[in-house]
Amino acid sequence: MPAPQPSASPDSAVPGSTVRGSTVRDSTAQEGTTASRAKGRPRSAAADRAILDATREALAELGWGGLTMGHVASRAGVAKTTLYRRWPSKNELVVDAVASLFDDLVMPDLGSLRADIEAVVGQFADLLARPETQAALLALFAEGTRDPQLRRRIREAIVDPQKHLVRQGRAAAQARGELEADTDTGSACEEVDIIFDTIAGTVEHRVLVSGEPITPEWIRRFTDLLLGPLTTG
Repeated sequence: MPAPQPSASPDSAVPGSTVRGSTVRDSTAQEGTTASRAKGRPRSAAADRAILDATREALAELGWGGLTMGHVASRAGVAKTTLYRRWPSKNELVVDAVASLFDDLVMPDLGSLRADIEAVVGQFADLLARPETQAALLALFAEGTRDPQLRRRIREAIVDPQKHLVRQGRAAAQARGELEADTDTGSACEEVDIIFDTIAGTVEHRVLVSGEPITPEWIRRFTDLLLGPLTTG
């Protein structure tokens, strides 16, 4: 229903617009990045942003199979060696490029759980309505069904980081007395997963599969259905 340059935790990826490409997440890539920084010039946020933008453009135009690191380097105006210093593989590059699309999603605190849910669903729907987002997600998810390692990277960099939005919304609702406090950590984690899957899965299916619009009225009705079991216990 995801993943920044502070890079210490997934939660730091969402509140502002940042560039994820400056952080390659596996240990081998981190060592390589550290070494290259020590020997060369400081990383350029502008170059990283250009690379991620070029990656999504190439993905939308050429598809997963047609996209190469050379295409991206050419579009971004950087050398391939520069690209490989930042991202050691096409998988890492594309996942970061798609993950960066979600950096502006935030869970607001508007005074009620209903208002918060409606706001974040609206943000997500607006993001998915962008042709760039649709093309990138569809290509990435399709390839992920054939590549278990890529699917794991999608979960780590895109899906799991976005779950903090649900945790923030639940915590705010609990503080306002709209939801009961958590009594069991395991059950709370399961509930976060279910809520996230429900929101992300429903919105993605409506936009990417059904091709139906997400209107304010649809968001209100969806929120009614979601809030029922959450607030009645």
